[in-house]
Amino acid sequence: MTDMTIKPKVTGFFDAATNTISYVVQDPASKACAIVDSVMDIDYAAGRITYDHADAMIAFVRDNGLTVDWLIETHVHADHLSAAPYIQTALGGKIGIGRNITMVQDTFGKIFNEGTEFQRDGSQFDRLFDDGDTYTVGTMTCEAIHTPGHTPACMTHIMGDAAFVGDTLFMPDGGSARADFPGGDAGQLYDSIQRVLSLPDEMRLFMCHDYGPNGRDIAYETTVAEEKANNIHISGKTREEFVKLRTARDATLAMPRLIIPSLQVNMRGGELPPPDEDGKRYLKVPLNGL
Repeated sequence: MTDMTIKPKVTGFFDAATNTISYVVQDPASKACAIVDSVMDIDYAAGRITYDHADAMIAFVRDNGLTVDWLIETHVHADHLSAAPYIQTALGGKIGIGRNITMVQDTFGKIFNEGTEFQRDGSQFDRLFDDGDTYTVGTMTCEAIHTPGHTPACMTHIMGDAAFVGDTLFMPDGGSARADFPGGDAGQLYDSIQRVLSLPDEMRLFMCHDYGPNGRDIAYETTVAEEKANNIHISGKTREEFVKLRTARDATLAMPRLIIPSLQVNMRGGELPPPDEDGKRYLKVPLNGL
């Protein structure tokens, strides 16, 4: 399935507020593209939503004469809000996520007491990907592989010689993502990482986040070979050693700053919660629920 001769142009957009990297991925043989893991801006303290990050991506697509075939969510993010519906309204394209979004919706629908009107069947998305599913961006055939562990719905998306790993991996000096959210599992995460690292050594890997460890500049592109050789959580580690390391590290981590608004929005495919009787939209804070 993997065709390393196809080399899409990948443009990253770094959001400093959430340390998220979003991508425009261009089919090298056409003007078609996919957008991966877009960001909607929020001033949480003020309850204010804006779209500067998304608008920059929209402008890039328009300035380069591109058409959007897909808006890909690698998983239900807990640290930023998706702008996929906003971008879809401006540029078109289909919104896709892993089929296990339904598990995430069930879990967090209960935590946020969403009631029966909140659909837990993934119908907020245009496509639910199963492991091994393919789709096309222009002439480029892409593949989604299931890589759970951080969340049950995590998928890695392979587009030619580029793979978008979500939070499954960080840069080699950043290690791996946490596995202590509801539905997360450190052993599954290890297995998923091994699956990513079974791709060709020269496969380009693109991260969803980077935090500039030890003061280095932000970086978000590496390769399978570099991760295998140098990842501080994986290289030379057995599954048992990784699970022990990951579990101990997760116990020290605070909840992400934007987890409460992010989950409420992202489990809806990037849509804000529906308006109340007064026509205003609200986010809930579940006390002692996370």
